Amino acid sequence: MRRRSIIGTSLAVVAAMGLSACGGGDDGGSGSNTLRVTLVNHVWTENIKKALPEFEKQTGLKVEVTQLGEDQLSDQYNVKLNAGSTDLDVMMYRPLQEGKLFAKNKYLADLTDKAKSDGAFEFSDFQAGPVQATSYEDKLVGVPIITEQEVLYYRKDLLEKSGFTAPPKTLDELKAQAAKVEADNPGVAGFVARTGKSAAVTQFSSFLYSFGGDFVDASGKASVNTEQAKQAYAYYGGLLRDHGPENISTDMSWSEAMAIFTQGKAAFYTEANSLYKNATDPAKSKVSDTVGFATFPAGPAGSKPYNVPSWALGINDASKNKDNAWKFIQWAAGKDQSLAQQKAGVPGARASVWANPEGTSTYPKDLAEATAVSTTNGVGHDRPLVVKVAEAREIVGQPIVDAITGKDAAASADAANEKFQKFLDDEAK
Repeated sequence: MRRRSIIGTSLAVVAAMGLSACGGGDDGGSGSNTLRVTLVNHVWTENIKKALPEFEKQTGLKVEVTQLGEDQLSDQYNVKLNAGSTDLDVMMYRPLQEGKLFAKNKYLADLTDKAKSDGAFEFSDFQAGPVQATSYEDKLVGVPIITEQEVLYYRKDLLEKSGFTAPPKTLDELKAQAAKVEADNPGVAGFVARTGKSAAVTQFSSFLYSFGGDFVDASGKASVNTEQAKQAYAYYGGLLRDHGPENISTDMSWSEAMAIFTQGKAAFYTEANSLYKNATDPAKSKVSDTVGFATFPAGPAGSKPYNVPSWALGINDASKNKDNAWKFIQWAAGKDQSLAQQKAGVPGARASVWANPEGTSTYPKDLAEATAVSTTNGVGHDRPLVVKVAEAREIVGQPIVDAITGKDAAASADAANEKFQKFLDDEAK
């Protein structure tokens, strides 16, 4: 094979799928009018498919869409990209999950010149955080299309009952308000959030950044045992230990934490804005009419929630139809389609869609305002940017669990940092 395997695909598997190690399938020739686009099952995809006739009419191109679930999508990329197949042109991918691997293995074409020289595309309109996540070694390898930001969910009625006229603006205020509301409402936790070792990493990241830390430092070294990181671990774990649900488990993902909040059992909850309808839909939430949203509270380093692209569009570097592939991205991630997607409830990566009243008209007003702040101040990753993401999350997530259960968070951070540095060293070999 000419490239490193994504997750250990063997030559036998590649051969079984009728591909060769140097390419596969009918590539349609250079500049073919048939464009092959691979997309994941998502609302964004359904919206784009409905608009495709417009694009085909404008360009004279024929678009063949392959639409798959996430697991099937990963399997297809695993085999075809590893084989150097040319029958993938445009690819929808997860920048924070497989982005570094794809870029490192040179599966993604360099889009820097196309994006920055295209005046009509207005690349400067894209938010800095998501662009950071779709770049590799100062090259743009993907265009962000769907974003998520962390915000604070809260109960308006409980805050009012406890005499608070506004949600907390700082992490110190969050702790104080959580304690007061909890004391005033027996059986209601002051705060809830993810607790699972891996699941909690993404939402913990905003606490880490707001304390002034990060998973790695500017030189690429592990930094989860800095004083700032230790303070963040201790704060997050302590808030859940002292003001979280009774008999709190350490394996909660978003669905379990959201259920506690929507059943009226918690006052505050930090989570991705993309999940907000679970809290505001009366069919899913007992507290739908009392839910408010606020900007992520500021820590010692300010309010620094993540602002990440959950999905992006890239071009297969082996494609022989790159110019037409760019035409698709230019259209699908352009201003008009981005605004249409935003109005349909799919948070976009362009600043203009958040500045446009049309773009926020379908969102709760306070959620739109909180998100707008996050798109400006946000950090472009919510987990370590590595090849083996799942393994890294397990390592840096251990101090979260230890802090929740009352163990020495600082000692746990030291142990995690040593293990994470070895992980980074091994990955760099």
